[in-house]
Amino acid sequence: MTVSLPELTGDYVLDAAHTRIGFVARHAMVTKVRGAFHQFEGTAHLDGSDPSRSTGQVVIKTESIDTGVEQRDQHLRTNDFLDAPNFPEITFRTTKVEPKSDTDYRVTGDLTIKDTTKPVTIDFEYTGNAVDPYGNLRVGLEGSVTISRKEFGVTWNAALEGGGVLVGDKVVLEFDVSAIKQS
Repeated sequence: MTVSLPELTGDYVLDAAHTRIGFVARHAMVTKVRGAFHQFEGTAHLDGSDPSRSTGQVVIKTESIDTGVEQRDQHLRTNDFLDAPNFPEITFRTTKVEPKSDTDYRVTGDLTIKDTTKPVTIDFEYTGNAVDPYGNLRVGLEGSVTISRKEFGVTWNAALEGGGVLVGDKVVLEFDVSAIKQS
């Protein structure tokens, strides 16, 4: 059973077991490295009658970065990249929600990586809602945004012999969200 948008109004928490916060970055100019963060929490207030009044925030544990290669993950946690010991969290807090259609939303907010905060706009698709076998109302959202890692103070790189650099500047952040309505 699905419910109408106005019935979705309420407070939600991200279901970490069914949500993925990932990224894709260019490596050695020829391939892409994919990864995800495994420790995060997030909350949202959805206003189904007036989506522009919706809000949300996500806090990601920087040390939880995982590309499937431990040596690379350890390097990403150092000051060369995310500096997890000094900046243990990446945060995103909404500042504006714009409905584009019944299923498409443009969410603008402040993204903080290391000690740099910049506004970013993420296009989300509302993928639906359902009541799970435990009686929880869930909503699904998918979205992505491309950022410049250099704009967030993540500047480490290495020159390649034939030209170019080891790590591309553009990083795609990916969000596959399952959120549970709180009673």
